[in-house]
Amino acid sequence: MIDRLVAGRHQPDTTELGPGDDAAVVRCADGRTVVSTDMLVEGRHFRLDWSTPQQVGRKAIAQNAADIEAMGARPTAFVVGFGAPAHTPAADATALADGMWAESGRLGAGVVGGDLVAADCWVVSVTALGDLAGRTPVLRSGARPGATVAVAGELGRSAAGFRLCSESVGGTGDFDELRRRHLVPEPPYGQGAVAADAGAQAMTDVSDGLIADLGHLATASQVTIDVSTAALAADHQALVPAGAAVDADPWTWVLGGGEDHALVAAFPDAPPTGWRAIGRVLEGPARVLVDGAVWGGDAGWQSFGSPAPLR
Repeated sequence: MIDRLVAGRHQPDTTELGPGDDAAVVRCADGRTVVSTDMLVEGRHFRLDWSTPQQVGRKAIAQNAADIEAMGARPTAFVVGFGAPAHTPAADATALADGMWAESGRLGAGVVGGDLVAADCWVVSVTALGDLAGRTPVLRSGARPGATVAVAGELGRSAAGFRLCSESVGGTGDFDELRRRHLVPEPPYGQGAVAADAGAQAMTDVSDGLIADLGHLATASQVTIDVSTAALAADHQALVPAGAAVDADPWTWVLGGGEDHALVAAFPDAPPTGWRAIGRVLEGPARVLVDGAVWGGDAGWQSFGSPAPLR
């Protein structure tokens, strides 16, 4: 099975030794390696009656790549652990790997190794490696009063798609796209390095929800962050038809919906191209405000819709 999964794959130049030995060898010109890991569990983070194996593979790579991007680095390699029932068709495992290679190929990265094990359900564990290319890593703790808060990528799409899938709402066009955005997120690849080069003070990806993830940044930086709904109007407007279809307020998706894996950062000056200003950093206690007031809705989600506590 391993031979089938690795046959014919092309590794990037940063991979000196790929699958086939006890460990891989990956070159990192910077001398430092950014490392992150995350897991997806069937029934908790994805459903095989909603997603194809290829979509699961793409999602697993995308969400891990977003963590590397959020540090201001470029993803270079991924190591994958895959657990599944023994009766899983080999074609499904191959399709999962195909999805991973398709997504990592968008980054110029490779899948350099991993492991297979029998399990009661599908479990996909990905460790991502990244290269800072001489940059200082962008932490969550550097935001300072007076900075502009900006986002790269779109918000609320994954949460809207999750709700549409959950309620089996039909329709084509925009609804199909929203469902797809839940199954396969679209991080703004390359924008993490752009932000770092532009002097970003702090940065994170939007995995739990905008308010929740800004809450992590506010806590780490010990500042107040005030978000403007006027600056998020385009995200809201794009979700109005879906909100009407399932009787939901699109603002709950824009402000509290997770798994878009957009990037959000604080900049000392105007944000760079590819970013849009959505708020500001203020003096004050560690908290997130919306139009100057505490947000009364869900701050974010944990996998498959459980709301995160308000901060």
